[in-house]
Amino acid sequence: MLVLSKPADEHFCIVKASKPSPIFPDSIPLIDLSKPASKNLLIKACQDFGFFKVINHGVPTEFISKLESKAMKFFSLPLSEKEKAAPPDPFGYGNKSIGPNGDVGWVEYLLLTTSPQFNYHGLATNIGENPEKFRCAVNDYVSSVKKMACEILELLADGLKIQQRNVFSKLLMDEQSDSVFRLNHYPPCPESQELNGGNLIGFGEHTDPQIISVLRSNNTSGLQISLRDGNWISVPPDQNSFFINVGDSLQVMTNGRFKSVRHRVLANSLKSRVSMIYFGGPPLSEKIAPLPSLMQGEDSLYKEFTWFEYKKSAYKSRLADNRLVLFEKIAAS
Repeated sequence: MLVLSKPADEHFCIVKASKPSPIFPDSIPLIDLSKPASKNLLIKACQDFGFFKVINHGVPTEFISKLESKAMKFFSLPLSEKEKAAPPDPFGYGNKSIGPNGDVGWVEYLLLTTSPQFNYHGLATNIGENPEKFRCAVNDYVSSVKKMACEILELLADGLKIQQRNVFSKLLMDEQSDSVFRLNHYPPCPESQELNGGNLIGFGEHTDPQIISVLRSNNTSGLQISLRDGNWISVPPDQNSFFINVGDSLQVMTNGRFKSVRHRVLANSLKSRVSMIYFGGPPLSEKIAPLPSLMQGEDSLYKEFTWFEYKKSAYKSRLADNRLVLFEKIAAS
């Protein structure tokens, strides 16, 4: 098992536990996708939290377990072997550094495109086995998760009474969809027990810029979401369910009705955490703006922009920055 060291020239962030919140983790919305009432619950969850857990999601267990097994096999390789697949430019292996702007976390990761044409042979033996088997495991998992994400987006369109049911999902289904897939590994961090009530940050607080994110992790705690009052609550791990994040782009398309959730991951002192995240994004040329059918006489809160423009802007920012503020319309005084 890899244990990341903390070089003297890198500054890992430590956070103190926030004051108790009146909303408890068991209040995190749990939605059964097989139930007829799910679309109304989805709407409420996107408005109140920007985050929810789904069951009866239809993703085969064997796809989940196979990919997690291959991910652990990769992350268990010697660092010198993994670094043959580095740096992530934009796809490949990364260690501690998150993005180009100085963010650092107690994490290593593998960032991949969801394009079926992606050349896994470029990673070759650096993924620890036959790259074709790795590619098949990723494609099986991503295809199934994308199908579930599109089902959720279509239920949301129904709940919003949008006539075009695939108004969101078609952006993920488009051949040019700019979606990515990320495997994160957070090794145990025994030193986090010695931080006087603080926690070492595994992945710093941020929102996801895409339309929707679908997260699954092993049975290890660490994920937290921020509530509207600024308090953080821990999300109990559940390896059999999926967690869904509203992304910045969906917040814009609903003119702020849905809220992009701010979240982070804290290092665990004893257990290794592996998460697998599908980020559903639109084509680079897609124009992102509030949907006219949702405006109902309201003013748009956002300027129109392309996904390429927003992605480029987000890439230049720090994790914790409010990326959307640059695209908000300034109300006339």
